Amino acid sequence: MDTNFLITAFATLFVIIDPIGLTPLFVAMTQGMSPARRRAIGIRACTIAACILFAFSIFGEALLGFIGISMHAFRIAGGILLFLTALDMLFQRRTKRREDQAEEAEEDHEHDPSVFPIAIPLIAGPGAIATMILLTGQTEGVLGYLSVLAVMLAVLSIMLALFFTGGMIERALGRVGINVVTRLLGMLLAALSVQFVLDGLRGFGFAG
Repeated sequence: MDTNFLITAFATLFVIIDPIGLTPLFVAMTQGMSPARRRAIGIRACTIAACILFAFSIFGEALLGFIGISMHAFRIAGGILLFLTALDMLFQRRTKRREDQAEEAEEDHEHDPSVFPIAIPLIAGPGAIATMILLTGQTEGVLGYLSVLAVMLAVLSIMLALFFTGGMIERALGRVGINVVTRLLGMLLAALSVQFVLDGLRGFGFAG
């Protein structure tokens, strides 16, 4: 498997899922809970998100074929979607939207936020689903497919580790530090999304 592709796949998934940006929201949604309950919610959320992304990585391309959408067209659409997500990250609209979802979850203290909003849509949102379909569509054979799944599990493992140490990370980075990291990741995602669009156009013969 091409090492450059794996690095690109990891960078794309890491940026679109954004474990660093999600960690303070996880802390906010589990505020006042015992460490054991907080760990259980983190494990449950990451497990559910992994199952959703796994399902779309298997059936996503078949679903597109069934409704008559080519991978080149989906690659362009996915690139545009990721670019809009990058703009949200750069201008902090994504953070504000996530904070609103966190506040909604906090209003009901008996509510378990592991499924909504943590697993869906914060981790396994439209951007992450589209990215999994795009990445698996670029691979060939079982080894390539398993490599993408391994990358996805690696990103979610990092997220779970950050969830476990969320309080310390939030204090270390502070709000300003998290904002800086989010904007830097947004710039990286913007460049990656443009590359997806160019790859799709190249498939139609519109780019060299």
